[in-house]
Amino acid sequence: DVREQEEKNMAVSLRLGRQGIFSGLKLLKFNKSFCLRHPSQDRVRYVFQSPWMFGVSPLKVQMPALSPTMEEGSIVKWLKKEGEVVAAGDALCEIETDKAVVTMESNDDGILAKILMEEGSRSVRLGTLIALMVEEGQDWKQVEIPSPDAALPSAAPPTTPSGLASVGPPAALPSSPPPISGSLRLSPAARHILDTHGVDPRLATPTGPRGLITKEDALNLLKKSPAPKATPATVAPAGPVPATRAALTPAAPPPAPPSSRPSIPPVSVPGKPGAPGTFTEIPASNVRRVIAQRLTQSKTTIPHSYASIDCDMASVMQLRKDLAKDQVKVSVNDFIIKAAAVTLKELPEVNVTWSDDRPHALDSIHISVAVATDRGLITPIIRDAANKGVQEISANAKALAQKARDGKLLPEEYQGGTFSISNLGMFGISGFSAVINPPQACILAVGTSRTELRLNEDDQTLHTQQLMTVTLSSDGRLVDDELASRFLDKFRANLEQPQRMALA
Repeated sequence: DVREQEEKNMAVSLRLGRQGIFSGLKLLKFNKSFCLRHPSQDRVRYVFQSPWMFGVSPLKVQMPALSPTMEEGSIVKWLKKEGEVVAAGDALCEIETDKAVVTMESNDDGILAKILMEEGSRSVRLGTLIALMVEEGQDWKQVEIPSPDAALPSAAPPTTPSGLASVGPPAALPSSPPPISGSLRLSPAARHILDTHGVDPRLATPTGPRGLITKEDALNLLKKSPAPKATPATVAPAGPVPATRAALTPAAPPPAPPSSRPSIPPVSVPGKPGAPGTFTEIPASNVRRVIAQRLTQSKTTIPHSYASIDCDMASVMQLRKDLAKDQVKVSVNDFIIKAAAVTLKELPEVNVTWSDDRPHALDSIHISVAVATDRGLITPIIRDAANKGVQEISANAKALAQKARDGKLLPEEYQGGTFSISNLGMFGISGFSAVINPPQACILAVGTSRTELRLNEDDQTLHTQQLMTVTLSSDGRLVDDELASRFLDKFRANLEQPQRMALA
C-alpha cells in the first residue's frame, strides 16, 4: 500500500510539472501578442532602461582656484584617461594658471568617467565642470552628463566692445552693435573679426563648445565669403540731421573721403598676403594677461618713489673666489638676496604692505626673485632668507628658477613674498627702475657691475672700483624718501662688508 501511494504522488507531481510548463508557454505567447498589439511598449521599455533614467550620479570635478588672483585656467594635459581608477591625491591634469602650470590633484576616490574639457581648452572660468567621476564599483560608462548650461559657472552677460561703429537705423545708439539673438554665442576674438569686416555672424558655422563661434570659425567664414569693401568711419556732417532722413543700409554706405581710414585695422587672414595696416592677433597666455593686469594696477594705484645707490663689490667678488677654492659656488645675486633680507631685519618698518587703506607690518621676510620664463616673468620665493646662509640661498634659488622655467612651481613657492629683487645685470643693464609687485611695498632693481676709476681722497691716488648700481622702487604711502635712503645705506654696508650679514 505504501508503495502504491508513492507512485500516485509521483504521477501527480509529473502532471503538475507538465501543466506548469504549458502555463508558462501560454503566458509567454500572451505577452508576445500583447507587445505586438502595443508597439509603444518598446519605446517605454527603452526609456526606463536608458542611462537617462538609471544613470550613475557623478562626482563633479570643477576648475579650481589654484592661486589667489586666478580667474580662469587652461587645460594643458590630462594625466588620467576615462575609465581609469583615481585615488584621492592622484594627479588628474595639468592646468596653466595666471602664475604657472600647476598639477591638479583629485579630492575623491573613484573612476574618471568623462572628460568635459579636452586638452588645449583655454580660458576656462573658475567653477566650470571639467570632468566627471563616479564612485568605485559603479559603471562609469553610464554616468549622468549634465546639460551644457549646468556645466558653466554663473557669469554676467558679455559686454559688447565699445568703439565699433554699428550700421543700423538712426534710432539705435551709434556706439552699440546690432542686437544678436540669445542663441548665437561668439568669442570676443570672433566678434571683433566679424564686426571689423562687416560679416554677419549668423553665416558662420560654430565649432566651439555649446555652439560657440570661435576665432577659427570667423576666419574660415572670411575665406569663404567675398572680401568686403572697406567701410572707413566718416565724420558726421555739421548741422542738424532731418528727422525724416532714411536709414542707411549696409549695401549703400556713404562715400568716404580719400584721406580717411578705418579706425580699427582689419585682421590679416592666414594664407593671404597682409594688406597695409593689418595685424595678426597673438593669443595671450593666462600668465601674460595677469602680468598686464597687475602691472597696470601697480602703476595706477601705487605712488612709486625711486632712489639709487652705487655699491662697491670688491669684497663680494673676493669672497666668491675664496669660496670657489673650497668648491662652494655662489652667485652675486645670492649675496644680494642675503643683504636685502638682513637689511629688512634691521629695518622692519620697510617690511610692510598696504591693505584695507592702512599699513600692515609683516613678521616674516620672504624674498621674491624675478625669473624670466617663456610664459613671462614670475617671482619664486626664498622663504626666511634672513635666517639662511648664502650657500642655502643659492641652492634654493637655483632649484626654484629651474622649476619656474619648467612651469612646475607650486602655489606656495610663488605666493606670499614680502620684498622683490629683479636683477638684469647678466644682460649688461647698468641700471633700471622696476615696477612694484603689489601688495608688496618695495622692489630692488639690480644692474651689472662695472669698473670705474676713482680718486682716493686720503692720499690723492687713483684706484679702480667694481661698482654696481641698485635702484629701490618704494610705495610712497609706506616708505618715504628718508626711510628709503636709510634702507639703501644699510644695504650697501651689508653688501660691501659681507661679514656684517653673519652678525645680523
